[in-house]
Amino acid sequence: MSAAPETLATKIRPMRRADIVEIDLIERLTYPFPWSAGIFRDCLQTGYVCRVLDTAEGLAGYAVMSVSAGEAHMLNLCIRQERQREGLGSWFLQRLIVEATRLRAERMFLEVRPSNRAAQRLYEGAGFSRIGIRRGYYPVADGREDALVLARSLRVAPD
Repeated sequence: MSAAPETLATKIRPMRRADIVEIDLIERLTYPFPWSAGIFRDCLQTGYVCRVLDTAEGLAGYAVMSVSAGEAHMLNLCIRQERQREGLGSWFLQRLIVEATRLRAERMFLEVRPSNRAAQRLYEGAGFSRIGIRRGYYPVADGREDALVLARSLRVAPD
């Protein structure tokens, strides 16, 4: 894990409704089939673990994770395009894993596009392994793309 994010006054904090305008912009600039602002509002209202990566320069990323019944599911993890390859994604992911563990999740799951090799390397570097495929999970311009399902065990924190 890189120490660089901490030296840049980077912090993780709960997502707020006011963040959604900027999150929506980042999402639309990053993904060809972005989540809508309404999905982020619903995730906040539902009580999902919604976090932002806040830096002196503004929001560098965000994540949405559900945690229940001993399982965490990373639903969205995004680093602003111009801030990618700085170690922020790995740093953020490691702290989300710690948070899921504190919430008593024993396993974490996520989906990733087979075409997204950078994200696969990020997750594999964090100890995730492929456990399956969800056929036709992601939209693409000419149809659907499968998702690789990845998982890793989490060590439950003691009381």
